[in-house]
Amino acid sequence: MRACVPLIVAMLCGLAWAGTTESCASRCNEKFDRDAACQCDRQCLQHRDCCGDYEHLCTAEEDPKEPKAFLELEEETWEAPASNLYSEPSSCRGRCYKPVDKHRPCHCDARCQEFGNCCEDFEMLCGHEGFSHSSDAITKDELRSISEKIYKADINKAQKADIVLNSQNCISPSETRDQVDHCPQRLFTYVNEKLFSKPTYAAFINLLNNYQRATGHREHFSAQQLAEQDVFLREIMKTAVMKELYGFLHYHNRYSSEQEFVNDLKNMWFGLYSRRNGERDSSGFEHVFSGEVKKGKVTGFHNWIRFYLQEKEGLLDYYSYIYDGPWDSYPDVLAMQFNWDGYYKEVGSSFIGSSPEFEFALYSLCFIARPGKVCPLSLAGYPLAIQTYTWNKSTYGNGEKYIATAYVVSSTQ
Repeated sequence: MRACVPLIVAMLCGLAWAGTTESCASRCNEKFDRDAACQCDRQCLQHRDCCGDYEHLCTAEEDPKEPKAFLELEEETWEAPASNLYSEPSSCRGRCYKPVDKHRPCHCDARCQEFGNCCEDFEMLCGHEGFSHSSDAITKDELRSISEKIYKADINKAQKADIVLNSQNCISPSETRDQVDHCPQRLFTYVNEKLFSKPTYAAFINLLNNYQRATGHREHFSAQQLAEQDVFLREIMKTAVMKELYGFLHYHNRYSSEQEFVNDLKNMWFGLYSRRNGERDSSGFEHVFSGEVKKGKVTGFHNWIRFYLQEKEGLLDYYSYIYDGPWDSYPDVLAMQFNWDGYYKEVGSSFIGSSPEFEFALYSLCFIARPGKVCPLSLAGYPLAIQTYTWNKSTYGNGEKYIATAYVVSSTQ
């Protein structure tokens, strides 16, 4: 896939290259260009084919590990965290080594003893669990490292020949509200549907028709649909992707057993809560992967498989895109606009060509490690970031929070 613009001027489509192909002006960290006289990609120093001004123009720029946002908040406005959701706000019960919540009077994170703001029962409830302060704190570098491992472990992802995209017209961010169809043809020209026979894909697709997309209507799961949730979790936990994630979180003392991890995933992703009218009408999985309609607009809907299947059925009309990621293999990232059976999505980012377990793993990683914050990751040497939001109006277990949404929000120059 090709980025629609030089990333240093993210999303300003149609700009001409400044300079020639013998210079890195406006070309810093672009993809390899076989037609150019010299290169400005990240590997040019290694391959000794950089343009003469590469180091002067490109290496002095801001740290490429720090992502630059290309998407603003594209969901409905999320409310500020509610306080006192735990039954015991001054206790560490159910909160051992959870991230700091500034709305609480005391804390139970890995560094609370260092800062002298632990809850009184911290030692009693958390000390026996054998948590190590040094291993529990998840750093940005560790997030980038584990995301690279997850990326390499995704053997079920699409190969180049499995997907043919027709991205067509790139528009500027200011045009996204116009609701104009700039692309007369479908986004997906071809998808090798043999992918969908793989166990994790098949289990994932079985879940997509279990929801009513309109918020405000109570969700009812049959015994079969509940079983399908368990099948999906069971299948993805067999993969190297999820084993990498669990091993990482276990090392950082987030979970003491794989079963505890799976139980938490089921609650945070599939547990129902109310987005509208007090009905248990939504879940993190429905919102992120299947998509919802609220107040006449599409919310969530960040999955390429769902997009392809709905487009194939004639229920989705692809309008345009504002960003195409720097990856030249799958998974890639595309930020696009579309009409879903009469409802418009102004900005929707999706991984393209990834396996279901890959997306599920990265979103879960970021929700657990950086809930409600931007989460810096790295894929194939390229940084990106994921934004998650917690649902703060209701909780499960000992005050644990559901996933409200998760999606890719940034890339880098």
